[in-house]
Amino acid sequence: MSTPVTNVAKLQRNLGLWHVIIIGLAYIQPMTLLDTFGMVSRDSGGHVPMSYVFALVAILLTSISYGHMIRAYPSSGSAYTYTQKSINPSMGFMVGWSSWLDYLLSPMVNIILAVIYLEALFPSVHHWVWVIGLTALMTIINLFGSKVVAYFNSWIVFIQLAIIGVFTYMIFDALQAGSYAAGTLAADTYELWSLEPFWNSMTSVGALITGATILCFSFTGFDSLSSLAEETKDVKNTLPKAMILTTLIAGAVFIISTYFMQTYLPSDPSIYFEAVDETQPEILMLVGGAIFKAWVLGFAIVTVMASGISAHAGVSRLMYVMGRDGVISNKIFGQIHPKLFTPVNNILIAGGVALTAGFISLERVVDLISFGALTAFSFVNISVVFHYALRNKLVKNGKDVFNYIIVPIAGFISVFLMWLEVDGVTLKVGLFWAALGFIWLGIKTAGFKKPVPQYKEEDV
Repeated sequence: MSTPVTNVAKLQRNLGLWHVIIIGLAYIQPMTLLDTFGMVSRDSGGHVPMSYVFALVAILLTSISYGHMIRAYPSSGSAYTYTQKSINPSMGFMVGWSSWLDYLLSPMVNIILAVIYLEALFPSVHHWVWVIGLTALMTIINLFGSKVVAYFNSWIVFIQLAIIGVFTYMIFDALQAGSYAAGTLAADTYELWSLEPFWNSMTSVGALITGATILCFSFTGFDSLSSLAEETKDVKNTLPKAMILTTLIAGAVFIISTYFMQTYLPSDPSIYFEAVDETQPEILMLVGGAIFKAWVLGFAIVTVMASGISAHAGVSRLMYVMGRDGVISNKIFGQIHPKLFTPVNNILIAGGVALTAGFISLERVVDLISFGALTAFSFVNISVVFHYALRNKLVKNGKDVFNYIIVPIAGFISVFLMWLEVDGVTLKVGLFWAALGFIWLGIKTAGFKKPVPQYKEEDV
């Protein structure tokens, strides 16, 4: 059953390869490695760079699957659309609904991070001042379209990479002089040039995967790019390239930087940090001193806003596609503003959700985002097999088998290993959210008697 098109305005195709990569890197926010270092060092047993390697392999395999599905269905619906068209409309709805935990909470996590930094600089200001002000800024910028988002983010990404380079060099310089962070235990010390930050006799594969599960959050920007499919030029070539390049660039930055960080901070992170789950302010102070901390935190506020703005754009597009399909209200979610060419209602709703950042912890939000992301990643990999191998029978030669069976199955297995390490509370909350979606789907289909509404692909 198709939902009739009630609005004339559509998203505009004005993004090139570089625009998309910039939006992806801004969403990923490379400086997030400073925020998650403490919790991942704790959970991985002091092997953060190796946890990044595990996460990168899983994400890279999955990004290839996203590329295949973008070529098949160049829609802004991302995993929701791919699952709906390749496997089953009801399953597609459930994947889209579960993905909301990733997309809806991603703007919120950036508000939380910005507030952490601002409170470190201005402890006397009430945190709700920052929450409301930053949410309003993020919402207003998104109202004016994805190209504005790309231009706003481009210089921010370059400065982030420059700061990470300077920060990493400062650590390298200290290590060359034989200096480690205060509190490092002699027995825990790593050599400057060794494989010990990646692997040693105490390494646990389970601990590395636990760390990788957290770091899945760090890579979630690459999949958000698929939500820009209806705003990208030459989408079938541009988006697959952009997703792989965004993943590789971010992965290289994360692994190289955390190698030196782990070498400099090899012991239990609780020795170095009072707040292990939000380490950026303390690690900047430890490495560069008070002035360096103040300058970088000031800029970090801008970087997390850039990430939040990109995340805000992604969730508004997902809601638009689901609203356009009719599985949620078309009148509210499925509309494009005739002058701004953006889904204004969805942008305002996402901004409202971001305001709840004042009530929830960073670690819980990160865990819930990972739940939504892992759901999407799992089903995108499965969708490749269903669409190309099972439905279209593209298994005629070794190349087809490799592309459409071996790679997506390897991607699914790597994601499944991270599922095994998901926090118990997070799993319960995620399943509760999925149950609410199942109930709504039952209502929408009159007890599963009617077909799930779908949009006519030719109208995109």
